[in-house]
Amino acid sequence: MAPAFPRLVLGLLVLSLCCEACKKVIFHVPSELEADMLVGRVDLKECLQSAEFISSSDGRFKVLEDGSVYTTSALSLSAEKKTFTILLKDIQEQVQKKIQVDLVKEEKKTPNKRHARDTVLKRTKRRWGPIPSVMIENSLGPFPLQIQQVQSDTAQNYTIYYSASGPGIDQDPKGLFYIERETGNIFATRAVDREQYPSFQIICFATTPDGYSPEVPLVHTIRIEDDNDNAPYFTQDHFEFCVPENSRPDLSGTKNRCIVFTGVFVGKVTAEDRDEPYTLHTTLKYRIVSQTPPITPAFSLHGDTGVISVLLPQLDRELVPSYTLLVEVRDMAGQPFGLCTTGTVVIKIEDTNDNAPSFKQLQYETRVEENRVNVEILRVSVVDLDEPGSPGSGAVYEIIRGNDDQAFEITTDKNTNEGILCVVKGLDYETAKQRILVIGVNNEAPYLLAPHSQQLSQSTSSVTVHVLDVDEGPVFKPCLLRLDVKECEDIGTAIGRYVAEDPENGNSEGIRYRIPPGQCNWINIDEKSGEVRTVRVLDRDIGEMRRGQCNVTVLAIDRNGKTGTGTIQVCIVPGNKNFPRITQTDYIMCRDRKPICLTAQDGDEAPYSAPFVYRITDRRLASMWKLTPHDDNSWYLSPKSDTPYGIYEIPVTVIDNGGKRGENIVRVNLCDCVTPTECDGRARQLSGGNVTLGLWAILAMILGSLLLLLILITICGCCGAGAMHRQVTDDCANHNLIISNTEAPGEEVMDQNIIPLQNTCDQGGYGVKTGEQQTFEMVKGRGHTLESVKGGGHQTLGSVKEGGGQTVMDTCRYSYSEWHNFTHPRLGEKVHLCRQDEEQKHSEDYLLSYNYEGKGSLAGSVGCCSDQHEEEALDFLDQLEPKFRTLAETCIKR
Repeated sequence: MAPAFPRLVLGLLVLSLCCEACKKVIFHVPSELEADMLVGRVDLKECLQSAEFISSSDGRFKVLEDGSVYTTSALSLSAEKKTFTILLKDIQEQVQKKIQVDLVKEEKKTPNKRHARDTVLKRTKRRWGPIPSVMIENSLGPFPLQIQQVQSDTAQNYTIYYSASGPGIDQDPKGLFYIERETGNIFATRAVDREQYPSFQIICFATTPDGYSPEVPLVHTIRIEDDNDNAPYFTQDHFEFCVPENSRPDLSGTKNRCIVFTGVFVGKVTAEDRDEPYTLHTTLKYRIVSQTPPITPAFSLHGDTGVISVLLPQLDRELVPSYTLLVEVRDMAGQPFGLCTTGTVVIKIEDTNDNAPSFKQLQYETRVEENRVNVEILRVSVVDLDEPGSPGSGAVYEIIRGNDDQAFEITTDKNTNEGILCVVKGLDYETAKQRILVIGVNNEAPYLLAPHSQQLSQSTSSVTVHVLDVDEGPVFKPCLLRLDVKECEDIGTAIGRYVAEDPENGNSEGIRYRIPPGQCNWINIDEKSGEVRTVRVLDRDIGEMRRGQCNVTVLAIDRNGKTGTGTIQVCIVPGNKNFPRITQTDYIMCRDRKPICLTAQDGDEAPYSAPFVYRITDRRLASMWKLTPHDDNSWYLSPKSDTPYGIYEIPVTVIDNGGKRGENIVRVNLCDCVTPTECDGRARQLSGGNVTLGLWAILAMILGSLLLLLILITICGCCGAGAMHRQVTDDCANHNLIISNTEAPGEEVMDQNIIPLQNTCDQGGYGVKTGEQQTFEMVKGRGHTLESVKGGGHQTLGSVKEGGGQTVMDTCRYSYSEWHNFTHPRLGEKVHLCRQDEEQKHSEDYLLSYNYEGKGSLAGSVGCCSDQHEEEALDFLDQLEPKFRTLAETCIKR
């Protein structure tokens, strides 16, 4: 069966070049044919839609791409019929077709005698513009060789001389052609190489002896017809390709009614030919001449494309690692008379992992002392037929059974491909005197089974490990002991016990303990009992203790001097050793009574630091001041509404999350100021001294104000409307009223909506807006009374009579205390009631919000609730600029 397969493949390759005959073409031609004469035109596309190569079986005829058939030389038809074939070929589709052309000789008719003269005198052909000339390259002569004749029709009437110029005549290569002056015959003087000069274009001239040119200069082309004088050659000296072993060939389908064989692509050889393209001279064919080693052919070579494919279904690298092919390329479509060249192709077979590794031995035996760690105990080796050093032969070992405690480990030596078995955990003779392991081996690359092969099985081997008994030293259990110590514990505090055992008998008798020098001096250990105590106060804030951890190596020594080691890890646990303290304790609070943000810090770590709790420990001050939370570290300190101005030293206790209390004194200067810089470290009061008003003082001030109000009401009732008007001096007006007309003195302002405040002469003016629009003020030109008036259930102090009442003289001397003690509680009550209103209907009348507009002026606030109470607060009006001074003068009573 084996020899029949190549014959089948060869037959398929022959079928791939099958040809079809198209419709025959017949041309009627004269018996004598001149060179470059048009014979006829063939419809090539009717036979083959896309023809890459067009050639003629008879070299005396040439076929152009449009199907035109020309003669290449003069010939005469001796027989009645001449037949040749046009070959059409499509390389990509691998299709070749042919068209048979029959030339039938025309019958020559004898002309009528009476028309003979006319026939002789009639000019039948114009020779001044002939078709391009053709000269065969490498022509053997004889030389000079006539290749064409040009003639002018005007030679019948004139004496015509012919001349020519251009390449090959008077340009390089000079002297190759010349033209006879009288006849117009063009001659070649020597042979021409088409590969060097494929064609020439010369210019022919026809002139009379006197220089007249009856003809336009003729551009004449001399084409050099190709001769198959160049053998094809390969583009490389030798070709090298690779193909994986066990690559499978493939036989599939038909194409253009021809069976096509395609296998696994290996590579492609390419050749070139210097002869004329698209002719038989450059139509190349490839074939394999021989194969080394000379066994069953393993590869096929496509004759037209040069593609090499796999032919043998089983390429085994382990049997034949490479093949050498001697290939041939021949022109003339591979015909025996064509020129040929041979080349070399080397095809290497790449390795695939089609061979499994196997152990050289199925059983191994070794021994190791107990407690030995990281020691090599055995080397195992395998056999693998795949290419050495490739992933297909690289061994990967594994322990399949017997290593549940992960005491063994096996790795691969990359240099020798051996398996190295090591002990990574100490073995105990008392526990097991021998261990049996089962090891397996695989390859780095996955398996690729060869055709018709069975599934590979993993190779395994058993290893018996004998454990040797050794006199061992004491062993700590556990080998690492963690002991936590609270921060700042007393020296000598017992924190634990660390003992070792003799592995032979499992007891701790006769074992002594000690700590080698050179370690952190935090603890010591009792030599006999193994009890561990502190030798220092452990504080995480001290230099080497900041890490909070130290590892101490402990030695255990038995009666025979054998030593075992263990490690104690001492960890300092953070404790609550620090008191929380307020970072800033001195503050100045102005009249806006903006809350103070108290912030505390604690040097401890969580959970002995934040969140903090703040408390005021003094009951009396706790009734005047309040604390509200802000965040975990900060609380707000703010005075209550009735807290008077003064300097307060408030004891504040801060409690951390661990319950540790820190006592702090917060000193607050509650000052009647706009900015803290006005206080200059002192409480700002009416008397200028540090005054703290108590509850009884405030009550006394309120009772005095009520008594004064009662007296004023009594005076108003007695005097009636005849009382004297209070005189407002120019000096007083200068302080408050500004002339608004700069062109002339304005009229006296009588509008009740523009009223100077009553007590602006000495104490400064205050306007208090209540829900009933009643104010404490002085109305110019009207009666004035100082009485208690009910306004919606609230007491207000003001002037209420429009007229008819007798005015009362006063001294314009209402003290700040009287004014403040009367208005402040009532204003607070109004504000309180506004806040109680669920719908906030009246809050807009009392609570007004203002955006920040920069630093305030010396005049302070001018709102309805201004709390300016110093006599000097309006001193700025004494230094008015010129424009404002003019405005003030208009309001002064002259």
